[in-house]
Amino acid sequence: MVSTESSAEFVLASASPRRRELLQQIGCHFKVAPVNLDETPMPGELPEHYVVRMALEKARAGWNASREQGKPVLAADTTVVCEGEIFGKPANRDEAVVMLRRLSGKSHHVLSAVALCDASRCESRLSETEVRFRVIDEAECQRYWDTGEPADKAGGYGIQGYGAVFITSIQGSYSGVVGLPLAETCDLLSAFDLSWWEST
Repeated sequence: MVSTESSAEFVLASASPRRRELLQQIGCHFKVAPVNLDETPMPGELPEHYVVRMALEKARAGWNASREQGKPVLAADTTVVCEGEIFGKPANRDEAVVMLRRLSGKSHHVLSAVALCDASRCESRLSETEVRFRVIDEAECQRYWDTGEPADKAGGYGIQGYGAVFITSIQGSYSGVVGLPLAETCDLLSAFDLSWWEST
């Protein structure tokens, strides 16, 4: 369970149940306070710059919204990059099918940035993972959309759910593809003297 107000060491500025579960997995004590920002990439913005910018902006927005509590704010952003193009969350079935068909039978990259902000500083870390898909046809893409899973996932798939059947290999951080790279997160927590592996 998410920590109580008194036991939380930091604030997670995300509504993602997957990020919450990953932090719980490593024994973090935190509370949840999501933020909503415009996540439109800037013209010509490189994918790695975009994902780090978004993580930092979310962490800063979370800090500004809750600074009176004095707890550091952790935020993250994950995006799929295929042939240099950023794939965000599909707006509808047609967009999801187009994304999945473009990922079919080839490798793409998942960039996942995590940021932490307090009264004195904001820092970030970046994870990059290569994911390879088997060939998938349009009918399978349509069936996958009907599961409801792709709608809120960058790139239109979830590695931790039904979408795992598409993936033949990954090189890099599994947790980064899920949405929060744990090695980089723990490095950032250490830099701010925050703990993990704590008992509940």
